[in-house]
Amino acid sequence: MTNKIAKLYRSTVIGHPKITLLVVLLITLLMALGLPRIKLDASADALTLEADRSLDYNREINQRYQSGDLLVVTYKPNGELFQDSSLENLRNLRDELAQVQGVASVLSILDVPLLYSPLQSIREITQGVRTLENSDASYDDAKQEFLTSPVYKNLILGPDGETTAIALNLAVDDKYIEMVRERDALRLKRKQEGLSAEEEKELATVAQQFLDYRTQTEAESRERVAKVREITDRYKDNAQIFVGGVTMVTADMISYIRSDLVVFGSAVVVFIIALLAIIFRRVRFVILPLLTSVLAIVIMLGFLAWIDWRLTVISSNFVALLLIISLAITIHLVVRYREEHAKHSDWTQQQLVSFTTSAMFKPCFYTAVTSMVAFTSLVVSGIRPVIDFGWMMTIGLVLSFVLVFVVLPAGLMILPAGKASDDVATDSPFTLKFSRFTERHGSAVLIISLVLAVASAVGISRLQVDNRFIDYFHKSTEIYQGMKVIDQNMGGTIGLEIVLDVESSEPEPEAAKSEAELASLEDKLGGEDSPFGEDDPFAEGDAFAADEQSVMDSDAFADDAFGQDAFGEDAFGDDAFGVDPGGKQPAREQSSYWFTVAGLRDIKGVQDYLNGLTEVGRVDSLATLYEVARDLNGGSLNDFELAIARNSLPASIEDILVKPYLNVEHNETRIAMRIKETDPNLKRLTLIDKIRSHMVNELGFKDEQIHFTGALVLYNNMLQSLFKSQILTIGAVFFAIMLMFMVLFRSLKVAVIAIIPNLLAASVVLGAMGLVGISLDMMTITIAAITVGIGVDGSIHYIHRFMREIEVDGDYVAAMHRAHASIGSAMYYTSVTIIVGFSVFALSKFIPSIYFGLLTGLAMLAASLGALTLLPKLIITFKPFKAQA
Repeated sequence: MTNKIAKLYRSTVIGHPKITLLVVLLITLLMALGLPRIKLDASADALTLEADRSLDYNREINQRYQSGDLLVVTYKPNGELFQDSSLENLRNLRDELAQVQGVASVLSILDVPLLYSPLQSIREITQGVRTLENSDASYDDAKQEFLTSPVYKNLILGPDGETTAIALNLAVDDKYIEMVRERDALRLKRKQEGLSAEEEKELATVAQQFLDYRTQTEAESRERVAKVREITDRYKDNAQIFVGGVTMVTADMISYIRSDLVVFGSAVVVFIIALLAIIFRRVRFVILPLLTSVLAIVIMLGFLAWIDWRLTVISSNFVALLLIISLAITIHLVVRYREEHAKHSDWTQQQLVSFTTSAMFKPCFYTAVTSMVAFTSLVVSGIRPVIDFGWMMTIGLVLSFVLVFVVLPAGLMILPAGKASDDVATDSPFTLKFSRFTERHGSAVLIISLVLAVASAVGISRLQVDNRFIDYFHKSTEIYQGMKVIDQNMGGTIGLEIVLDVESSEPEPEAAKSEAELASLEDKLGGEDSPFGEDDPFAEGDAFAADEQSVMDSDAFADDAFGQDAFGEDAFGDDAFGVDPGGKQPAREQSSYWFTVAGLRDIKGVQDYLNGLTEVGRVDSLATLYEVARDLNGGSLNDFELAIARNSLPASIEDILVKPYLNVEHNETRIAMRIKETDPNLKRLTLIDKIRSHMVNELGFKDEQIHFTGALVLYNNMLQSLFKSQILTIGAVFFAIMLMFMVLFRSLKVAVIAIIPNLLAASVVLGAMGLVGISLDMMTITIAAITVGIGVDGSIHYIHRFMREIEVDGDYVAAMHRAHASIGSAMYYTSVTIIVGFSVFALSKFIPSIYFGLLTGLAMLAASLGALTLLPKLIITFKPFKAQA
């Protein structure tokens, strides 16, 4: 069968090169027609686990509490904020932003209810809600309320008293949530049980409908962000303004992907031209390798466009990476072709091309397969961008391998061989320096390798799978600056929520009065005998102990009221301020355990603890309502008074203090907090575990009562899953490569020797990250598998050549020098190509991409040095080949 394939290959590619190239160009043209259809994806779902139950729970909670998405505009005037001119400017900005399509409501310091400016009674509040805009409230009083009240502190006015925020509340997209949950349910069933033919069709239909709908909503979001930026730009002469929020981050991610595609592609092409010109100094060996690499990218991108497979921030890196790897394979063929041409000047072009392709097919095939194995290991991560990256690289490598053995040979066949002297090296190969060093200082090579192994082990033990999302962006970007302003002035950026269930044994809330009595008392609220006026008859009936007079003295307001991070939860949400302050009074819900003194005491304990954590900024819960009601009432309240207070509050107040934190139907309460991304000690998983442990061991909650959700949880789940999957799969990668080595070299000893330098290279880069404190993330965590997959290429080529050289005279040292002088040159050129090619990632605007490029370049440098020093030393030491007599 192999002979038949070889014969077919020679009769087509080598026998009819022009027809072969024409077919390839026609295929490329067909694929290129789809390029305008290619789509980019930077949705929030791209940064979470596909089948994460926490993600589904988070969507459920968002729906239940109507915690939607938003944009946040921070505003700091050049002059004082609380003066007529600055507030007029703010009002005009707010009014313009309110007209942006898709904005449900706009809230600012001008709109929110004033409760403490001056302090009012509940009776006064029921007569009309006062705001800075519709009342004669003193600027000084309002400013003091925004800075110190439990409702607004660190929420809409920063500690400096000059930085405020406008929240553009967007409605929860219930259709989106229902569609994605339907799709995910079918996917999960397919994974666990399998689907029937009808269900498979249903899944395909649902998935396509959701994809189309998401495309539409993402386009609308980008247009909305562009309009908001256009408006805010007109006000930047008078104020310092930043735009934050998930839709803004998504829009910027799309621009980053586009930029990286252009920059990476262009930079790598320029680099390829310069490198090939320096190495080979012949036009044909610049044009043909470049043509091969470019054709691979165009065909691959066209293929992705035709099947609507979208690029993400992560998977878009495949363009530069595929260019680099395909070029590396091409260089090996070119170097071998030139070597044979120099040796056999009398050979025809057909003989040279046939021999080169025949000699290089096997090692190039195995190097391509090992790289595919490494990238295929990424598909088990459960994270869509990483899965896509793995599959795109795997498919791209197959395509590149085929094109290298089609385009380069066919191109050479339509060109004359030229003078053999043009392909003769005029000086001693640089790689002989490595073989001479290994011969003279072999012991030093082993000692250095051992030291690096020990240091790497220490570094790996210090690796962390955690990082701050704000560090993903350059300090000059609006994303970074906006997140920093929100983090430092508005109580934090990334959202974390705790949803508490009631224990099944918990008694129902006490019905202190009959419905008739309750109605009678409510009727009196507007009269002089109001129980919440100055002569409150319940003022002495404090339901809390005397030492709990300040039971609710804590900052409180949810991250849904101002800011969950760039992953998609509401961060200043309409669930907090979503109803217009003059809105119609809604019907009240039934009561709940959490709306009792006992329930509030439980919530208060959690909130007090959270407020004491340095990583936590703003914390909000039902406890805020009690504190406000107590202040307005002039004293603490009991269960009955709490119920009266709630039923007396205007709808706008309830929408701030109750609805975001209480769901009576499920008898649960929600505690929302915002975490400070700028805190240098932030460790997500440690923080979650610490909070849970305190709530169970110190506050007496049952573990099953506590449910964490929010962006922090989702992102942490993604990192932990990726880390676990890569730890498990890296072993599988090594095992698979070992098997391929055994098949290729037919020796366990050779397989072990070949894998050692690459294992050391992967360990060195991971150890270096641990020693300098670089955390693993969605990009850098893939380096080990990629290093092994690409790094072993040099080992395969070197050992394959060494086996031939040892047959010449049986002299291991002489065989090493000859291998270095021949294949060593190709290894050196490809190493330079890969290392410098990866450095192109330093031009990215996305910092994980920069780390990925530079660290992978470091790993490839370590792999190359290992293949040229440690590998030959191990071969000479253990002599795995049978030398000829």
